[in-house]
Amino acid sequence: MHMKIGLAVLAAIAIPLLLTDCGGEASTTTLYPTLSGAQAPDELGYRASGKIKHIVIIIQENRSVDNLFPGLHGADTQPYGYDSNGKKIALQAVPLEAPYDIDHSLASFLAACNGTGKLPGTQCRMNGFNNEKVGCIVGCPPNPQYGYVPLAETKPYFAMAKQYVFGDRMFTSMIDASSFTSHQYFIAGQSSSSVDFPTTIWGCEGGPTDTVPTLTSQRVESTAIRACFQNQTLGDELDAKGISWGYYTAKLSNASNIWSAYQAIRHIRYGPDWKRNVFSPQTKFFKAVSDGTLPSVSWVTPTCKNSDHASCDSNHGPHWVASLVNAIGNSEYWKSSAIFIVWDEYGGWYDHVAPKMIDYDGLGLRVPLLIVSPYAKRGYVSHVHYEHGSILKFVEDQFGLPSLAASDARATSPEADAFDFSQSPRPFQTIPSELSPRYFEGEALDPRIPDAE
Repeated sequence: MHMKIGLAVLAAIAIPLLLTDCGGEASTTTLYPTLSGAQAPDELGYRASGKIKHIVIIIQENRSVDNLFPGLHGADTQPYGYDSNGKKIALQAVPLEAPYDIDHSLASFLAACNGTGKLPGTQCRMNGFNNEKVGCIVGCPPNPQYGYVPLAETKPYFAMAKQYVFGDRMFTSMIDASSFTSHQYFIAGQSSSSVDFPTTIWGCEGGPTDTVPTLTSQRVESTAIRACFQNQTLGDELDAKGISWGYYTAKLSNASNIWSAYQAIRHIRYGPDWKRNVFSPQTKFFKAVSDGTLPSVSWVTPTCKNSDHASCDSNHGPHWVASLVNAIGNSEYWKSSAIFIVWDEYGGWYDHVAPKMIDYDGLGLRVPLLIVSPYAKRGYVSHVHYEHGSILKFVEDQFGLPSLAASDARATSPEADAFDFSQSPRPFQTIPSELSPRYFEGEALDPRIPDAE
């Protein structure tokens, strides 16, 4: 039996919050406003390749680069770290199915960054991971935050990195280490300055009393707003140009779909896109590929069991991702696809590379990035500085869309460094995996909510 970090920890560490927006509408005041009138990519001098017709964004959970890709050839990884007392600590093998979770709230980011819980001006010192809270009752190893996943469990990920592109300078666009805000950045480039977790449901179904704290320009938690926004999203921009999109996520009829970002966008949750573009369960992605109805842009989120999230008691995440990649690779869509596999935030796990401090809300800690495409460079490690907004930027450049918010406006697209569009699309080689799409399609629903228990 084990305890899971989430709202209980936040309640203990958060400052008192004043509730607003009693009328039921989310506040439109945000430090990251939509960039109305932003220039389209072609006006800014970008030129899409024209060869990418399908973009798939696979979002996994809560891993750092040092934790998930230790020793990857050519990548900047480190097998040890330091704690807030200056002690050197060797990273230890901690399997994906280990029965404990690490707090990954804003408070944990501040602790990990500097060891004191306060940001040191312009540079994280990456020396306070030992001060993060750990949800472990029995069987917890010493220094549980300083761990790496055994290579035996991550073979599919390493196989993809060997064949395609790994980015070792990918950071979250926000300092907050919660999945709620992170997933908003994957669809909107912002989260209305929200931070940490909603009080109940991660979206509009929670009603006016379901609120989430906001972050001030001084990086302090402040007034709470309803966890239901009216932000412009990539889906809205795609709709406006008649470009198809799909969001493949967990069951929609209960609160277990915490990684379903569009449920927190009011005009989508209660508009026609909800039935037209949001698909559940996420295994419907396989059918879209096989029957020729794959949208131009797709997001795919996992269940707890297949997510790589600590305390989900499973090591199936790498095989889940491999099954998605293999489905595309062995289909008609391969020659026109770019697949981005990214982890939403670091999950409390040690990483030695400090993020840059760009503004009040960014950047957060380093996360892995895999790019799979017939045009991706072979066995290449990109050291270019990327963030969540870089994926949005790539999509925007391919389809001639304007920027949504500050994160994608400032971000560097992976197009120039990670791809070689002068080459012919190379044939797909199946990623070795122990589990097939049929296994995941037949899997029972996993209703667990790891970040809210």
